[in-house]
Amino acid sequence: MKTLFKMEHWLAGLQWLFFLFTNTVVIPITVGAAFQLPQDKIIALIQFSFFFTGVACMLQAVLGHKRAVMEGQSGLWWGVILSLCYTAPSQGLSLTALGGSLAVGIMISGLITMLIGLSGFSQHISKLFTPGVMAVFMFLLGCRLNIIFLKGMLGIPFGTHSESAHIDLSLFLLSSAVVVAVIVFSVKAPPVLSRYSLLIGIIAGWILFDLLFNNKEGIDIAGEISIKLFPLGAPSLDIGVIVIAIAAGLINTSNTFGALKGTDEIYKTTSTAKQYGRSFTISGLFAIIAGLFGMVPYAPYVSSIGFLNQTKISERLPFIIGGGMFMLMGLIPAIAGVMARLPLSVGSAVLFVTYLRLLHTSLQYFAQIHLSTDNIYRLAAPLFIGIIFMSFPLSYFETVPSVLRPLFSNGLLVGILLSLLLENIRFKSLGTRKNQNRMKELVQEGKSI
Repeated sequence: MKTLFKMEHWLAGLQWLFFLFTNTVVIPITVGAAFQLPQDKIIALIQFSFFFTGVACMLQAVLGHKRAVMEGQSGLWWGVILSLCYTAPSQGLSLTALGGSLAVGIMISGLITMLIGLSGFSQHISKLFTPGVMAVFMFLLGCRLNIIFLKGMLGIPFGTHSESAHIDLSLFLLSSAVVVAVIVFSVKAPPVLSRYSLLIGIIAGWILFDLLFNNKEGIDIAGEISIKLFPLGAPSLDIGVIVIAIAAGLINTSNTFGALKGTDEIYKTTSTAKQYGRSFTISGLFAIIAGLFGMVPYAPYVSSIGFLNQTKISERLPFIIGGGMFMLMGLIPAIAGVMARLPLSVGSAVLFVTYLRLLHTSLQYFAQIHLSTDNIYRLAAPLFIGIIFMSFPLSYFETVPSVLRPLFSNGLLVGILLSLLLENIRFKSLGTRKNQNRMKELVQEGKSI
């Protein structure tokens, strides 16, 4: 009980709160805008997102995988949903019909995810995620997310595809100063202070923003939560959308493997089948809840690896405290209103620093791979193709069939699927260093590999 009242745990919990907030607040805003929802429904989406994300984090820490890993609205799902919104009108599909079919597909994918967790099938899926797949996944995820947050630092609105968008140089200079300060502080400051570098960066950047800029980037949240099911549209059955949702849900399982495998070194233990099973069960439950309330489905955040490496705080108690405070923010509009005034450019700058650490995790997986000619191609193809597809504007994909468009327009999905395919066809497990000796033995014996 005494540990609960330690100031360091509450400071770490506050740092987790900001991390949860900055990773969450942009998602319901952009989804609400994409579906052209009125302001009151967007506010409800924001507060639901705060509440359920806080609950999901605490449940995972106490009953799920039992690690300090954020459970939040999946960036992979976020990209798929925004892509569907962009292409729906050209296919003669109204936004309400899209929202209703997405809700059905998301709930089905959530049920499948729960069944994967309850049945123990996750341990078989885990074998597909070899070091090569994990290296590609971590690298592409870092690229995709840092594109989003670099845009925020530049003052370009999240989710915008408008050619009229432009860089705000003064905002970028402030954001860059926050990035440099957080990096220098985390490297040069004593350990007792460096572990709070993200929190210090957010508070200092927020104060500077308020002093230097008259305009506010934050979100105005007022009033009480209006509980309404299926705010994006009444349930409907567009088979194409439902199939895409189910496929996205299956690919979304990569986040669970990425987050748990990626934190194995931090916790000095290997994730067990039970941990995967409990994690999938909770993620699936909250995916069903997301479908009911119009939210983006949930998954463990791989970016938590960067946060844990940056802060050196891996205990569960601060994480649970942060999740509890975030849950309360969703229930108390006044508190949410204060937090929602955080400038998105400052939050993006701090997250940019956090997500840079994904390179370290990616390189650790690359180090496990024997770089033969075959392996170079298997790594390079998904990496380069995924990054190139990320750079394409959505207009490039207008000639692609509508069923395949959300897949091909998402470079992260393309890279992951290609890596899974190449890693798990003929030479599945011969690429890691621990198998090099066996490979040599097979060659000496004259056996085909």
